[in-house]
Amino acid sequence: MDPLTSAAASGMRSRIESLDMLANNIANASAPGFKADREFYNLYMSPEAADSPDGTTPATLPVIERQWTDFAQGVLTPTSNSLDLALNGKGFFVANSSSGHIFTRNGSFRLSSQGELETSDGHAVLDTNGKPIVVDNFRPIDIGPDGMVSQDGQQVAQVNVVDFKDPSALVKRGSNYFAVDLASISPDTAPQTEIIQGQLEAANSQPAESAVRLVNIMRQFESLQKAMTIGNDMNRRAVDEVAKVTA
Repeated sequence: MDPLTSAAASGMRSRIESLDMLANNIANASAPGFKADREFYNLYMSPEAADSPDGTTPATLPVIERQWTDFAQGVLTPTSNSLDLALNGKGFFVANSSSGHIFTRNGSFRLSSQGELETSDGHAVLDTNGKPIVVDNFRPIDIGPDGMVSQDGQQVAQVNVVDFKDPSALVKRGSNYFAVDLASISPDTAPQTEIIQGQLEAANSQPAESAVRLVNIMRQFESLQKAMTIGNDMNRRAVDEVAKVTA
């Protein structure tokens, strides 16, 4: 494959990967606590090209080196629901799943029939002691900025909020959950983070921004398609000219 066609094909592939990532961001633009994905671009050089003779220009191809998650805080929106919690600052709520502890910024919680505070998917929200938070379903719930859960002036438990020195170690697990290998990375407390009752954090993926990026990616894809068509046409003409000379 000639350099022009090869570079155009690699660029088209990276644009397709960007479209998949952007589509996921747009689909979750209304999901509370969602964190958008971004991409790092780089140039790939094959080992054969790296060993090219001095004075030559090795061929490089555009690729998406890796995706990364943008953990910037979204806008806090009032809901008037006492079980909705938003984090003002860094950190994550901790919940317990069948595969272990999971972490989320989505504070849209509910109460089970047994009075356990849980996520919208039924995972128990944990307190600072690593235990489920159990309250009386028939009494009002007050949750302070420090996460202290109270009913009728009596403290029940404290919502656990943790943070990580290296958030890039967190891996998305779907439904706005993150997981991490706790055997190698230990979470830290987030004392500067404020819990706000009756509000939710919106996704940090803005639909308008995503729409603009979508248009730009489509235009880039069309340009790369044209480049590939030109490359194929040049190759065809070269073959035709060789055939004429040898005829």
